[in-house]
Amino acid sequence: MKILVRWLLLAAALLLVAHLYPGVVVQSFGAAMIAALVLGLFNAVLRPLLVLLTLPVTLLTLGLFLFVINALMFYFAASVLDGFSVRGFVAALIGSLIYSVCGLVIDAAMERLFSR
Repeated sequence: MKILVRWLLLAAALLLVAHLYPGVVVQSFGAAMIAALVLGLFNAVLRPLLVLLTLPVTLLTLGLFLFVINALMFYFAASVLDGFSVRGFVAALIGSLIYSVCGLVIDAAMERLFSR
């Protein structure tokens, strides 16, 4: 139940990102649900590999390169899907930052809701 609620809230967060920033376009709620699923899969599978491969650059930039990795995950998900698009790398960077903040808020709310 918790995973389903989190998935729906992250899809809504993706719609919020598209509403707040014109560089990110989501066609429908269904497309947002699929995009949230693909983003979650990319972050679970590809992100740890990319973090490991770029560890020297990440250490050199004091962790700031992780923002670039997040933007790449956002951009890759948009390039794979039809109803979700991002207009360039800067839009992916800003969109991923907004989406990450929304994800943090959702995780905090979920922890409070389901801790009882």
